[in-house]
Amino acid sequence: MADVQATTDYLLQRLEDDWIIGQFADNRLSSVFQPVAAASSKQVIGHAAYVRCESDGEHVVSPWGIFALATEDSSLVKLDRLCRTLHALNYFNAASGAGNLFVSVQPRLLESVKDDHGQAFAKILDLMQIPTSRVVIEIPAEVNRNWKLLRHVIGNYRSRGYRIAINHSVTTEDRMAELASLYPLYPHIVRLEASALQRCGGAESLVEAAHHFGASVLVHDIETAQQKTAVVESGADLLQGRALGLPRRAIETALPEITEERYPAPIGAYRQPSFKGAPD
Repeated sequence: MADVQATTDYLLQRLEDDWIIGQFADNRLSSVFQPVAAASSKQVIGHAAYVRCESDGEHVVSPWGIFALATEDSSLVKLDRLCRTLHALNYFNAASGAGNLFVSVQPRLLESVKDDHGQAFAKILDLMQIPTSRVVIEIPAEVNRNWKLLRHVIGNYRSRGYRIAINHSVTTEDRMAELASLYPLYPHIVRLEASALQRCGGAESLVEAAHHFGASVLVHDIETAQQKTAVVESGADLLQGRALGLPRRAIETALPEITEERYPAPIGAYRQPSFKGAPD
């Protein structure tokens, strides 16, 4: 871990159980992971990473709160890098097999870093002997407002071998035009929110449109068995949500049985409504 420690300005510490934590502004940062499963086989194919923050070992700080402390662009870049470093160390040290790590990018980072997106993280993965192809970079929905930036970011990350996931705006009237506007720098995965997919008509056509451009469809925030059934029937490829598995420190390799129970977000949820899709 010494080589990786040299790439960050913040302290990394290995706990007795080999879990890695980091320190930022008197806060202790760690990772939790939520399973992502294939819709066809229900097999876990990877995990989405989220940051957990504690102040003085007692008070839980929201991901939004910890990033709000990084008021300068330089500190934001370092914090984002620290979070992704923690996720990579914890996931690839603990996960067995060839699962993929899904990590999101802070929206402000994509605007402050003009070029070479993913270069520093690629160096960290190289030190760990992990190919960038095992990492899925989730582009936050906020970037959809700037399609020029979105295409530029996709091109940057793809050039380094990462897989790319974007968040689709299901409220857009011309869904095909929104998807087509990214061609030929098309993402590998299109993310859709389960509740939004239920509200919009013609979910199957939206999934077919993504498939037409060679992308898989990941539906996230699946809260109920009914949502899971509707998502599978729509033809989506990947599933994620609290009904399929909670974000945990342990790397779950099998999905629990899905019940009719609804899984509301707890107090201090791992994602804030105003910051959805980019907690780390």
